[in-house]
Amino acid sequence: MPLLLLGLLLFVASHSVAIVAPGLRTSLGAKLGVNGYKLVAALIAALGLWLIIRGFGEARLEPVVLYTSPPWMRHLVLTLMLPVFPLLAGAYLKGYIKSKLKHPMLVAVKLWAVAHLLINGRLADVVLFGTLLAWAVFDRISIKRRPGQPPPLTNPSLWQDAIAVVVGLVLYVLFVMSWHMKLIGVSPLG
Repeated sequence: MPLLLLGLLLFVASHSVAIVAPGLRTSLGAKLGVNGYKLVAALIAALGLWLIIRGFGEARLEPVVLYTSPPWMRHLVLTLMLPVFPLLAGAYLKGYIKSKLKHPMLVAVKLWAVAHLLINGRLADVVLFGTLLAWAVFDRISIKRRPGQPPPLTNPSLWQDAIAVVVGLVLYVLFVMSWHMKLIGVSPLG
């Protein structure tokens, strides 16, 4: 569990500079250059992700079960996960998904975390998904309060949304049918 906690700390911290210290990103960007700052932040996030993966894997070897979900919950989780990949894709495209939701990636993270909390009741699961859910909620709240918001997206495109939905659904099917088992070691289908 210590590796998981350290990894979460690094990963969340690297994504939370604007939440906890809004001026720090600007001052570090001035010292390191924008690309230098992004490189340092990316390296910290990558190290955090690696520690999360290692720590989560170790914690799964000696699980502490907090709750067990009923078998039918799997269907609800599969349904909740359905929009996650289209939302992730929509975060990078200039469509109505991005225009209306403003931050579709944070919506995707929140849905992903809630879905996984519904089905996974081990301590490591609750720590991982609960931490990322809390981060996404706090990040969204802080975005609304930050000065200098980007202007609204002009001329959103339905084609961009169509691309996001198609790409997202293809990724969803690949994850459900194969990648989740290969990467995580657990089949979402049971």
